[in-house]
Amino acid sequence: MSSDEKMRSSVDAARDTAQPVLPTVNPEVKQQEKAALHPAAYIATWIAMSGSVIVFNKYILDRAGFPFPIFLTTWHLLFATIMTQILARFTNLLDSRKKVPMSGRVYLRAIVPIGIFFSVSLICGNQTYLYLSVAFIQMLKATMPVAVLLVTWALGVAPPNWKQLGNVSFIVLGVMIASFGEIKFDMTGFLYQVAGILFEATRLVMVQRLLSSSEFKMDPLVSLYYYAPCCAVMNFIVWIFAESHKMGMVDIQRVGGFTLFANATVAFLLNVSVVFLIGKTSSLVLTLSGVLKDILLVLCSMLLFHDPVSLLQAFGYSVALGGLVYYKLGTDKLKEYIGQGSRSWAEFGATRPALRKLIVFGVILFTMFVLLGGLAPTFAPEQYNSAVSSMLGEKGV
Repeated sequence: MSSDEKMRSSVDAARDTAQPVLPTVNPEVKQQEKAALHPAAYIATWIAMSGSVIVFNKYILDRAGFPFPIFLTTWHLLFATIMTQILARFTNLLDSRKKVPMSGRVYLRAIVPIGIFFSVSLICGNQTYLYLSVAFIQMLKATMPVAVLLVTWALGVAPPNWKQLGNVSFIVLGVMIASFGEIKFDMTGFLYQVAGILFEATRLVMVQRLLSSSEFKMDPLVSLYYYAPCCAVMNFIVWIFAESHKMGMVDIQRVGGFTLFANATVAFLLNVSVVFLIGKTSSLVLTLSGVLKDILLVLCSMLLFHDPVSLLQAFGYSVALGGLVYYKLGTDKLKEYIGQGSRSWAEFGATRPALRKLIVFGVILFTMFVLLGGLAPTFAPEQYNSAVSSMLGEKGV
């Protein structure tokens, strides 16, 4: 008998055969891996929550007879404050906050200024729903990377880079074309949206400067835990002077307490979905998911609120979205992903040619439907409204 065989036999003899053999893989870890959701589930949840918040806000402020955006923003922040306090005490979702060296001095010097810009951006954003369509609002929001870049230069966070400015020029060009093609353009709403974008861009740059220190790394839910209380107080003060004299309990009863509760719940779940989304996907998937979300919101705006979208507007928005993808990915990454996509599409056509033809036909049909639907309000508004109303089971617009 060899030395290796003697060693194995001695180990077998020393082992108690009555005891169960230890597994080589931890069953709990294996079970957790099986139970983990596919990244597509996180993306779909984020898109659904983000779109639902925007459509829900538009419905309450514009269609439900509740034109009080400051109150709605204050209610969202108050609800978020309560929920983050509950999660901090009874779950581990906010345990990372214990690593943040937060003190009263840091809170006043860092969190409160950021909270001011956050509050004003939310107020301006919700005010916009009273004047502009959801479709046009989403088109204007495509300029956010441009605003962030300009604010970054203005605050001295990064030196001006003319190459980056050239990369974002397509976004500006596309949004300008979309603005010229907007059928129901309103200057007041446009200015509110521009102000909201600038305030939000300033907030994002200030957060970037705060998070440049490794001690202040915070996920979106922890950030909401710190920002929501001060923002709720600031918005409440603004509401007292701006809306309280025009608003009464009859307005809340008209829109419904359950509706307001559901609206705040969806808004809070959006922040939770962002936390679970981070780290689950690549930058490419996140960028394309954001583009898909914006396109779906434009389509939902056309169907739910009968918002007209002209052909010129659709073209301008396509240019802006293309510029957005190009700016976020860059030339090299874009070429790499296009090459990978072309090879995958060719392989798919070789293995399933019939299904590939069906997909191409469906995309062409869908594109024609969207373009014709966008042109309908321009050339035949009465017939368009009648057709959409009959599809939705309504008597009229």
